[in-house]
Amino acid sequence: MHKVVIAALGTLLLAGAAAAPLTAAAADAGAKAPAAKAAPWKLEHNAFGQPDLTGFWSNATLTPMTRRPQFKTQSVYTPEQVKEMESSAAAEVDEGNQDTDPNAPAEAPKAAPNANIRPEFAAAGGDVGGYNRGWLDPGSHVMRVNGEPRTSLITTADGQVPPRKAGAAPAPRFGGGMGSFDSYETRSLGERCIMSFGRNAGPPMFPNGFYNNNYQFIQTKDSVLIEVEMIHDLRIIPLNAKHRTDGVRPWMGDSIGWYEGDTLVVETTNLPQAQHFMGSWKNLKITEKFTRVGKYRLQYQFTVEDPDTWDKPWGGEYEFSPLDGRIYEYACHEGNYALPGILAGARAEEQQKAEAAAKVAAEKAEADKAAAAKAVTGKKGSTKATE
Repeated sequence: MHKVVIAALGTLLLAGAAAAPLTAAAADAGAKAPAAKAAPWKLEHNAFGQPDLTGFWSNATLTPMTRRPQFKTQSVYTPEQVKEMESSAAAEVDEGNQDTDPNAPAEAPKAAPNANIRPEFAAAGGDVGGYNRGWLDPGSHVMRVNGEPRTSLITTADGQVPPRKAGAAPAPRFGGGMGSFDSYETRSLGERCIMSFGRNAGPPMFPNGFYNNNYQFIQTKDSVLIEVEMIHDLRIIPLNAKHRTDGVRPWMGDSIGWYEGDTLVVETTNLPQAQHFMGSWKNLKITEKFTRVGKYRLQYQFTVEDPDTWDKPWGGEYEFSPLDGRIYEYACHEGNYALPGILAGARAEEQQKAEAAAKVAAEKAEADKAAAAKAVTGKKGSTKATE
């Protein structure tokens, strides 16, 4: 490979040397010649007349789904804030990629108070199964939409999920059934390798903040396929179809799509309860719009509707950027000992508690027996004294 490049480079150099040298006047004229303007970008259409959305894309970003408290009334970052965030992310990568001490103990060291590491990364690195920074790819840039560096992916006035209407069930705590260790069926979908944590597949689709926020879009005459790298999910969206009426709630819901001009519109209903969004699922409807707005930009917009949960529809938007590479197989269960380890640990803990409880019960029974024997002895002594 290197020899080919060197040979090609040598050919170019020789060709340049063989060419007639430019006069100073000609060189100066060339330097002052206006650069040719690049042709304006034009949306291409595929063989089916559809806007071309195909390719490998990523939604990894530093911008969170909901706006952070310090930017409560600010929907767009200032240039200074963008520079600080992106520079900090670059420094974080450099620091996290430093060599690990080969003699370090197995237990992850506690992050120093002044360490340049996000709290969620520090937590992950300190837990069993945590990752070194080199394995993480959460995004290194602020999300820009139409050139604006956004402070949140949600586009409500305050960048937060709207309040729930009176009488609506409260939103579940983060992690859902994470406190139950009775069975693999009560563990999270991510642990079970069914769906990604962080809602990569959606709908709506969000980056998970850690890694594998990558997708491949494929278009056919009758459907659109979105391959999700995380847990290798595959959204199959039939075009110009109708929603199913059999009551089945498939993973990622029942999606149908159609084109409105150069925009792909996808409507999804019938999400399963286990894949609820903010606790909403039974009457939840999600409308997504995918629009190619530039050679390197794919705009994504979503609207959430549930009359039982929120007073009115709400949503958000962001832009996918091209993935520098392609998607390879994501092997989730292969070599994954976390789930059996979690359940085995829970059984061991239960056994320890049972043994401890049995020990306490045995000690109490022994103490009660000794107390009863002492009482009997004392009673006999009292009777002899009376005689």
